[in-house]
Amino acid sequence: MRNTLLALTLAATFGTALPALAADAADDAVQDTSTGTTRKNTRNLDAIVVTAVPLGRNADQIVAPVAVLAGSRLDDARSVSLGETVSGIPGVQSTALGTAVGRPVIRGLDGPRVSVLENGLSSQDVSNVSQDHAVTLEPFLADQIEVLKGPSTLLYGSGAIGGVVNVVDGRVPEKAPENGFAGRAELRNDSVSDGQTGLVRMDAGNDRFAIHVDGMHRDNGDYDIPGGTLANSAVKTTSGSVGASVLGTWGYLGLSVSRFMDLYGSPAEPGHPEEGEPAVHIKMAQTNYNLKGGFVQPFEGIEKIEFNLGHNSYQHVEYEGDTPGTTFSTNSNQGRLVVTHAPVAGWEGAFGVQTQHRQFAAVGEETFVPATTTKGIGVFLTEQRDFGPVKIELGARRDSQSVQPVNGAKRDFHPNSLSGGIAWRFAERWYLSFNLDHAERAPSEEELFSNGPHAASATFEIGDPNLGKESSNQAELGLHFHGDVVESKVAIYYNRYKDFIYLADTGTVEDDLPVRNWAQHDATFRGAEAEATFHLAKGPSGNWDLRAFGDTVRATLDNGGGNLPRIPAGRLGAELKWNADNLRASVGAVRYFKQDKVAEFETDTAGYTLVNAHVAWTFVNDERSQWEAFVDGNNLTNQTARPATSLFKDVAPMPGRNVSVGVRAFF
Repeated sequence: MRNTLLALTLAATFGTALPALAADAADDAVQDTSTGTTRKNTRNLDAIVVTAVPLGRNADQIVAPVAVLAGSRLDDARSVSLGETVSGIPGVQSTALGTAVGRPVIRGLDGPRVSVLENGLSSQDVSNVSQDHAVTLEPFLADQIEVLKGPSTLLYGSGAIGGVVNVVDGRVPEKAPENGFAGRAELRNDSVSDGQTGLVRMDAGNDRFAIHVDGMHRDNGDYDIPGGTLANSAVKTTSGSVGASVLGTWGYLGLSVSRFMDLYGSPAEPGHPEEGEPAVHIKMAQTNYNLKGGFVQPFEGIEKIEFNLGHNSYQHVEYEGDTPGTTFSTNSNQGRLVVTHAPVAGWEGAFGVQTQHRQFAAVGEETFVPATTTKGIGVFLTEQRDFGPVKIELGARRDSQSVQPVNGAKRDFHPNSLSGGIAWRFAERWYLSFNLDHAERAPSEEELFSNGPHAASATFEIGDPNLGKESSNQAELGLHFHGDVVESKVAIYYNRYKDFIYLADTGTVEDDLPVRNWAQHDATFRGAEAEATFHLAKGPSGNWDLRAFGDTVRATLDNGGGNLPRIPAGRLGAELKWNADNLRASVGAVRYFKQDKVAEFETDTAGYTLVNAHVAWTFVNDERSQWEAFVDGNNLTNQTARPATSLFKDVAPMPGRNVSVGVRAFF
């Protein structure tokens, strides 16, 4: 546990650690998630409401571990993939297949254990099926991104046993802009791929009606790596939406329609044109329809009723040259209803129901997962109460889920989850938190029914239709300090899994592809996270802040079963930030340690250090608009970076040195 000791030493040195990430930057701008505008700097990023949690609570009011990216912090972090965008949060890293594909990894857990949401509803893509499948959410259109670390099955069901990443983009307006109109726009160019990205978002309305429109386009070529260019790593993305709501003192009711289209190459299968072997690329498209509403105090005893209904149509085609291969498609309907009740004997809380009906199909020569219908319904309850300096959170959930493959036997599962958390503010600036969670997860369709080659990921996967549900028991202890000069937090956690499901390398080859089996075994995860922000100076010459963080996770199969595959490497990082009047700048470095605690047939990952820098100049700042020119530098020392979380780390390293220049406007 060398890396764990390093992270804990870091935390102790920095005065023991921090409030939720939403409060760690003293002078970040605060994003107004209803309008897309940005107000000038403020210290209180904790004031941002975490929409993924009932009761409209702020980050510093939640006992369970939560992090929020918003404002200039989000602007500096935005990347092509959602996973890479959130990877600077302690405890969060990303899978990777080039830049186009990156799904969040939370405390060593990814895929079907991390629920990726848009405004509280599942993205309903097939990114959980394989690491070569992209998430259909666009970080550049997000107002804020919320990360719930640890089991979140209580709120979002079986697929959130490892955590939740919720992208909030305001596509269904919940209120009108303060002055009747607001928006933002951005243009940028990336040197590493000679890529261009442009976006625009506009909101308008009054006290009775509001409308939202957004659009984004990206065109990136093959990107540079140390020593050359990574073949077949180009990506083109187009995304947009329109939404409208009726408003009143009673609440809101709105509808949105959105479209996401992506075309990207698979660096794992670049082909050999000189030998007549074409490269593999993926073309995907998704259309979402969303009906959402909220009713304030509809009757006595009920503070608010919120509902969210979504219909999704998705298609993903894997091409070998110009020839279409496997086609993945989903058609799904999902719904979520949350009722917030008035306080009862001092307890505040909410109860609700969540439903899902999903039809999944994979058609083609390399169909490795059969057509499957998944149905599910879950009911949940969450409550909280303050007892002076002590705050208690409790929750429970019951799910019923069925998975029916075509021409196969239906499997039924009934996952349950329970959670309890306590926060004790034992001094004015200190509080201690302790969380206990029991969570259960039903296996997904690819874990149960995979059987065949998959060209885009260069694997031959074999599932097990007899897999049972997995269960998790986690304990987490956190210590927080909120000071004028130092804000800090440290957390340690221990998670025991019964019947953990994982994709194991077998060391054998079939159809010229490595064979990987879905297997089940008891497992243990333990880890630590630490983060601190020092407000070094504040004066006429500007404000100086230093942020430092570290994280590590260790995951092993019980009874001498060895290491689990693709576990994140430990990290230590630091960032120095400065801002004054219309300028802000930062420079930082993150050291990823060597990962040699690997599974059988998995290769070690060498350590590397990524140096990043950001500079922004606000050259127009009046009552009507704010214009900002920026330069972002990533991997400035041109290191070869191979994330331990990536199935493709040996063939597809991350981009080399990249300098992005652009302009963004808020109006």
